[in-house]
Amino acid sequence: MEIQLTFMQEPGQPEHEDDGNLAVQTGKPELKPPPRYQVVMLNDDYTPMDFVVEVLEVFFMLDRETATRIMLRVHTEGRAVCGVYSRDVAETKAAQVNEYARECQHPLMCQIEREA
Repeated sequence: MEIQLTFMQEPGQPEHEDDGNLAVQTGKPELKPPPRYQVVMLNDDYTPMDFVVEVLEVFFMLDRETATRIMLRVHTEGRAVCGVYSRDVAETKAAQVNEYARECQHPLMCQIEREA
């Protein structure tokens, strides 16, 4: 007994389609890097400078010299960038600093801004 398989052809398709020799060029999609956000520390007249340095060392993993330099920029210019991160990380760091400052009864504030 012999079994013969036949396949139905879709309407509109040529009878002998030769797709084995098609040259298909696939391009890589153009991907943009995700936007980056700056964590900006704002100056106030009440938070002690040593507390600001401590925050920069603990939350932004900065060495004492860099933390002191950023603290002085906050003090003299009214604000300074503490770091640049993805949005989620920047929001988390700013929230952690703000919460820690409140717990320690200081008005220190951080906010995030999209990097230009």
